[in-house]
Amino acid sequence: MDSPDAVATVRAYIREIAGRYYGRPATEQEIDAALAGEPDDGLVPPKGVFMLARDHRDGAVGNVGGCVAVLMVTGTTAEIRRVWVAPHARRSGLGKLLVNTAEHAALDMGATAVRLDTRDDLVEARRLYARLGYEEIAPFNDSPYADHWFGKPLVPASPEPSM
Repeated sequence: MDSPDAVATVRAYIREIAGRYYGRPATEQEIDAALAGEPDDGLVPPKGVFMLARDHRDGAVGNVGGCVAVLMVTGTTAEIRRVWVAPHARRSGLGKLLVNTAEHAALDMGATAVRLDTRDDLVEARRLYARLGYEEIAPFNDSPYADHWFGKPLVPASPEPSM
């Protein structure tokens, strides 16, 4: 979470969603306040993880295309947070890849279910979650930035049969 790329990516994520929320560009002070109000301290193993997606085409380490975080909130439930795809990487399937990767990370941490929240104005996110099998559930937090809460059971992949 302290790497320059992680810090820049989270700030870009907050800048975009805060700007949509306010209906104008977010100020640096508003971004700082949002980060202080929802710190990412828990997003470290063994109870959490923060992941960046990078463009590795042509064998080079490229720009960050998005991010996702997972935090274990109970012994068997993980929360997916900070799902974001950078503008240059949209419509590439990266959102689906990020959520799927988060689900696998949650399984690896012992989760049997995942949950997440989003806002009314983030219609792209709501469509993505519905396509990936998430269903609306009862609110699990009192975040002023949450209008919809989603959940999904996790099913471990079946091992390949051996011969």
